[in-house]
Amino acid sequence: MKKAIPSEYKKTIHDINYKGLKDSGIKCLIFDLDNTLTNMDTNIPDDKTVKLIERLKKDFDIYILSNNHNKKRLNEVSGILNIPYVALALKPSKIGFARVLKRVNAKREEVCVIGDQIVTDIIGGNRLKATTVLVEPLGKRDLKITSFNRFLEKKIIKRLEKQDKFKKGEYYDKRG
Repeated sequence: MKKAIPSEYKKTIHDINYKGLKDSGIKCLIFDLDNTLTNMDTNIPDDKTVKLIERLKKDFDIYILSNNHNKKRLNEVSGILNIPYVALALKPSKIGFARVLKRVNAKREEVCVIGDQIVTDIIGGNRLKATTVLVEPLGKRDLKITSFNRFLEKKIIKRLEKQDKFKKGEYYDKRG
C-alpha cells in the first residue's frame, strides 16, 4: 500500500510547485499523457499547458511516458509541446521509466513522475524510487483498460482513507 501514496497530490499540473521540485534536486519531469496533459477528447493541449511546458523546459528534461500506443495522438501532443515521448510504457512496470532514464542525465531520485492514476503513474514512479505527483484526471472519459485501473484505484483509495494515509480531494505536498 505504501507504493500507492504519492509524494504530492494536486488538483492539476498547474498547481504543482515546480520551483520546489527543482530546489529539491529534481532534473527530469515525466508526465503521463491521457487525462494529465490533455483529456481524452483532444490531441491538442490547451494554451495554459503549452506555456507551462515551455517554461518548465528551461529547468527540466521533460518526457511524456504513456501506456497509450496511439502514435498519431502521441506525435501530435508531443509535437505541439515539443517534448519527446515513450509509448507502450507498460506502467507500473519499470520498463518505460528505464527507457526515459537512458535518454536523460538524471538519477532516479532526480526524477518526478506526474500523472492521474495511482495504479500506473504513482505505483510505477514509487517503484522507481522517484518523487510522484498525483493529479485529478482532466476528463471523465478513459481508455477501456483504464476503467479496470480506476476500479482498483477506488479500492486502494478506500483502504488508504481507512488507514488515514490519503484522502481524495485533500491536496498536499509531503516534501514540505
